[in-house]
Amino acid sequence: MRAATLTALGRPLIVADVPDPRAGGGEVLVEVLAASVPPYAGEVFSGERRYPIELPIIPGVGGVGRVVAAGPDATKLAVGDLVWCDATVRARDDALTPDIALQGWSSRGEGGAQLARHLHDGAFAELMRVPTENAHPLPATADPARWSALTVYTIAYGGLLAADLEAGETLLVGGATGNLGSTAVAIALAMGAGRVVAPGRNRAALDLLADRFGTRVSPVELTGDDHADRAAMTAAAGGPIDVVLDLLPPSAPSSAARTAAMTVRERGRVVLMGGVGMLGGADLALPYPWIMRNSVTVRGQWMYPRAANAGLIRLIASGVLDLTAERVTCFTLDQVNEALAHAATHPGPFDRTVLLPR
Repeated sequence: MRAATLTALGRPLIVADVPDPRAGGGEVLVEVLAASVPPYAGEVFSGERRYPIELPIIPGVGGVGRVVAAGPDATKLAVGDLVWCDATVRARDDALTPDIALQGWSSRGEGGAQLARHLHDGAFAELMRVPTENAHPLPATADPARWSALTVYTIAYGGLLAADLEAGETLLVGGATGNLGSTAVAIALAMGAGRVVAPGRNRAALDLLADRFGTRVSPVELTGDDHADRAAMTAAAGGPIDVVLDLLPPSAPSSAARTAAMTVRERGRVVLMGGVGMLGGADLALPYPWIMRNSVTVRGQWMYPRAANAGLIRLIASGVLDLTAERVTCFTLDQVNEALAHAATHPGPFDRTVLLPR
């Protein structure tokens, strides 16, 4: 098969023939039809994001494809099925605190690294093998390129599930004008959020959110003045803010995450999923008395539970969550480095860069 391989950090990916993967017990082999290229992929491959990856690697964080072969433990999957390949791989020998790796992308801890060595390569290839439980059936009519955005949507959905977002509640999304944060806005509204406060500095992106979703979205243009921004976000909610979901990137200052978090109401929930402090910047410092006296719940969430895949697929298949307005730009496997450059310069709301290995 042909695949794009990262052989050294900071070097272009090399497209060449490599041996076909072979699926073992508990795995399926998938022909990759489409794989999302995240806007920050270049930062991962350059080493800027300091992700723990072992080289050489065929990268790619999830993809859409067709089942080529399935093992005897697959009781419903069949050859030819269109599937979403979830990159979040969990070890099977610890149900309580399983080690986790993102196939073709990164891992967590030594156990995660061990898992990543076994399921090493990702979706920037014509074929990939995935655990049987990570291949999720899609509607036969699903457009692979458009549905490859599940790479982004599942993350935001995981944050909203962690927040126990209820219909009618008000949500504030930190990083709402970004590629990931904007998906959280869309999913929250599909889940029935009464209002979503969308702070950001990009006026054009804020206007796009307001135009697409109407009055249930309250955009707030940030100034950098923490006191003024907190007051503006609180006012935009038109009432108590029940949940704050932080999806700010590593480049964002911790003060921005703190200012947003402290808009939440008494007994509200704050979910942290962003990258604040990952590159050595100041850590998030929320006041102990404020958390305690206001009975605020603060929760970290990395990725999402396995069941989130099925839930999100249902939301899209039912039409409640609409992908038709997304701007999808496709590249062939031979154009993988051009795809990386395009993704980096198109990081805005609902901009999708997609690799088509076949």
